[in-house]
Amino acid sequence: MKLVEINFDGIVGPSHNYAGLSLGNLAATANAGESSYPRAAALQGVAKMRGNMARGLAQGFLLPLPRPNHGLIDALALDEQAPRALLAAAWSASSMWTANAATVSPAPDTADGRCHLTAANLVTMLHRSQEWPDTARQLRVAFADSAHFAVHDAVPPAFGDEGAANHMRLCTAHDAPGVEVFVYGRTGGKFPARQHEQASRAVARLHGLTPARTVFVEQNPVAIEAGAFHNDVVAVANGNVLFTHAEAFADQQGAYGAIRDAFPELEVVEVPSEAVSLAEAIKTYLFNAQLLTLPAGEMALVVPEECRESAAVWGWCEGMLAGNGPIRQVIPVDVRQSMANGGGPACLRLRVVADPATVDPRFLLDEAKADLLERVIGAHWPEQIDPADIGSPALARDVVAARGKLLEALDLSCLA
Repeated sequence: MKLVEINFDGIVGPSHNYAGLSLGNLAATANAGESSYPRAAALQGVAKMRGNMARGLAQGFLLPLPRPNHGLIDALALDEQAPRALLAAAWSASSMWTANAATVSPAPDTADGRCHLTAANLVTMLHRSQEWPDTARQLRVAFADSAHFAVHDAVPPAFGDEGAANHMRLCTAHDAPGVEVFVYGRTGGKFPARQHEQASRAVARLHGLTPARTVFVEQNPVAIEAGAFHNDVVAVANGNVLFTHAEAFADQQGAYGAIRDAFPELEVVEVPSEAVSLAEAIKTYLFNAQLLTLPAGEMALVVPEECRESAAVWGWCEGMLAGNGPIRQVIPVDVRQSMANGGGPACLRLRVVADPATVDPRFLLDEAKADLLERVIGAHWPEQIDPADIGSPALARDVVAARGKLLEALDLSCLA
C-alpha cells in the first residue's frame, strides 16, 4: 500500500448561519446574529481544497449532515415559542469543521494494522452533540474497507470528546509509526474544557495504541479562558514538527519533555508571547492552520487571510521564513465565512493517513469533481441567511433540497 495523508475537508452546508451557539468560541459569539452567506462559504472551502490539490496533495471531502435535524426538533418538542438557540441548534452547519468529526490513528500506529477512526461525541455543545451518529454513518461509507479501516461509535457522553482538534501525530514520515499526542482540558474555568482526559484515553485504547508511543498533555487553562476552545487553536503538528504558542500547554516544558521522550526527533517551533500574544494568536487563528508536507519534502503552513492583516502575526511569519526553520512557506487562504463562525483552515479538515485506493472514491476530490461541487453549490446553496430566516419552512425546503442535489450529483443518496 502507498500510505499518504489525505485531508478530508467539510463542505459547508446550505444552512450555514451565525447563531453564536459555541460558548468559549469568541468569533462565533461575537458574530451572533449577523447575516451569513452559505454559497460564498462553501465556495471558499472548495477553493481551499483546490489550492491543496494544486500543490500535489491528496484531497477528500465529507458531506454536510441533514439539516434541519427534525429528530432533535421532535426530541425537544420545539415550536415557534421555543428559545431561538434551541431551534438554531437543529439548523447548525457545524459539521463543516471536520477536525471534530473523529480522531484518527493511522495503520502504522495501531495494534491490528488498520486505520482507526472514532467519531467524536461533541457532548459539550447541543448543536454539535447531535452530529456523531450521522458522522459515523458517513465515515462507514467512506471507509467501508474493513481490511484497512475500523470506524468506532463515539465514546460514552459522560466524557466529552472533540476529535482530532485535540489530537496531534508526530512521525518521521506519514507511512512510518508515529507518536500520538492527546491534549485534554480540566473543568473549572469560565469556558468549558471540551476534551476530557478519559475520553482521550478511551480512544487510545479503542485504537490499540502502544502506551510508549502515546502521550497525554493538559491544555493550558489560560488558553481555554482566552478562547482556545480546542488545542488546534494554539498548536498544530506535522511530521517531526510541533508548531505551538508558548502558552498552549499547562506545563509547556513538561509537555515538550514528555513528547520528546516518546519521539526524540521532535522539533519545536514556538511562537513567544512577546512576539504574538495569546489574544492575537486566537483572533487570527495563526495555529488553526494546515501544516503540510509538500511533495518535494518541505513544509508549508496554510493560514487564514486574517494572519496577513495582523502586523504582529505576519511580522513573525516573515521572520520565521527568513530563518532556517522547517516551515518554508506560509500560504494565506480566504475562509472568512468559516472564520466568522470560529473555524479556520485546520477546523475545516480531518487528516487521514491511508492508501487512496482503499477509500470510497466518491469522497476523493479531483478537478472534475471540484467543478461539479461548484456547480451544485452555485445553483442550490442559499446566497444569504438572516437570523430571522432560521425556522422558516421555505428555507428548510431549500436547504433540504440543496443537500439532496449534492448527494444525487455525487451518487451518495444512500446518505439522505
